[in-house]
Amino acid sequence: MDIILASGSPRRRELLSRAQLDFTVMSVDIDETPHANESPKDYIERMVATKAAAAVQQLNATSREENADKDVESRLVLTADTIGVLADGKTVLVKPTSREQAYEMWQQMSDTVHEVWTAVQVTLIARSAHLVRCDNAAVHATAVHALKQPVWQVVSQQQLTERTAVTFIPLTAQMMREYWDSGEPQDKAGGYGIQGLGATWVSRINGSYTNVVGLPLAQTLALINTVSQHSSASVS
Repeated sequence: MDIILASGSPRRRELLSRAQLDFTVMSVDIDETPHANESPKDYIERMVATKAAAAVQQLNATSREENADKDVESRLVLTADTIGVLADGKTVLVKPTSREQAYEMWQQMSDTVHEVWTAVQVTLIARSAHLVRCDNAAVHATAVHALKQPVWQVVSQQQLTERTAVTFIPLTAQMMREYWDSGEPQDKAGGYGIQGLGATWVSRINGSYTNVVGLPLAQTLALINTVSQHSSASVS
């Protein structure tokens, strides 16, 4: 089954590569602004659904313009979104945009437990003929020829949400200063990377390690397998 990872995350690409999966990468651009009073769980579930919809739309545009991948009849689109959440279950740990924001966040995480949540969605899509009507008889034949292109339609989709508890050691001002200066925290939810220098702050985890990196690998592979097994019966 042809798999598309709709994510620009190098960490997710690396994790899928470890599983020896054949996949292609597609970057999608969506509005990631949380809705008012939206819970963290609702937010990440909405994000993976929105990313999947954007990926399908992008594939359809490519198919119409280039008639690409004509021989591929079905695909799986994989989307994921990861956030950190404090013990209250409400406060989201963001990607810090300044030293001050990172320090404030780390002080809340110091010597306590937070959770890393990742929502994953696998979307099965299938190719079908798409015909756009044209009421102008003079251009009808040309329009039919140009617009009768294969497009991708959603057949089914499944989601999961994985949570991992992470315990930090007590953090000093010097530790926070040196870590920020390393450049590692800036593009990571919670402002740390467990696969890098951030590991020195972690005293223990309870749950999936790869979930903290950005993709719960075992759970994702199981979800891909489940959707793939149903694809033959679903795609017509």
